[in-house]
Amino acid sequence: MDLHLKGKSVIVTAASKGLGRAVATEFAREGAHVLISSRSEETLQQTVEEIKQETGNSNVDFAICDMKNASDIKQLVNKAVESCGTVDVLINNAGGPPAGKFLDMEDADWYHAFELNLLSFIRTTREVIPYMKEQSRGHIVNLASSSIKQTLDNLVLSNTMRPGIVGLAKSLSQEVSADNILVNTVGPGTIETDRIAELNEKKADQQGSSIEAIKKAAQEEIPMKRYGQPQEFAKAIVFLASGANTYITGQSLIVDGGLVKAL
Repeated sequence: MDLHLKGKSVIVTAASKGLGRAVATEFAREGAHVLISSRSEETLQQTVEEIKQETGNSNVDFAICDMKNASDIKQLVNKAVESCGTVDVLINNAGGPPAGKFLDMEDADWYHAFELNLLSFIRTTREVIPYMKEQSRGHIVNLASSSIKQTLDNLVLSNTMRPGIVGLAKSLSQEVSADNILVNTVGPGTIETDRIAELNEKKADQQGSSIEAIKKAAQEEIPMKRYGQPQEFAKAIVFLASGANTYITGQSLIVDGGLVKAL
């Protein structure tokens, strides 16, 4: 299947590692011009070189961007436009908020989660929409969490902010579909990343158990009996954001090996 991504201008935020990196790598494999961002220049430089080597695509670049900083976001989009003339694809991504229960959280925690996990998506989307409207095409995919379908224990911040992304995407899809701009949201289940390792470590400490025992128990709950791999998740993102997707918009997809039981 031709995904029609060769030469397309793609932004992937928070992509120096984890799911963002995996997604950026898959776009590079398809021949896209990929611009990735994070806060660490050193990590970004290393990631860009690794993606170039893995994919043979030299059109991979980076921009330093704190997703809580509106000015950084404007500069990120401007760099993509200066390089490619437009933005064809935006992949919204940001690190997950801290784990914890409701009474663990203070106002500062709520503001941080809002700015990082919802407002940042609003800001990046607002910056790219005019370019997509001008060319009458575009794809936006928001990376969220399986909490958009089913709440997760001890993750009240994620459970609150991630559904807001779904509301944003659904509303926006109604407004821009006539301009051939498709907007979707994808939530990972238990994908083997540093974020999952961090949550497993915290759970092991709380339960007085080993990380290995926590991981084994988690895998038993997944119908496929294993964690997903970042590249498996990334392929779903790339399809939804590609020219091969011409009619799927306003939807929420979970990539979780069948873990979430909600309809």
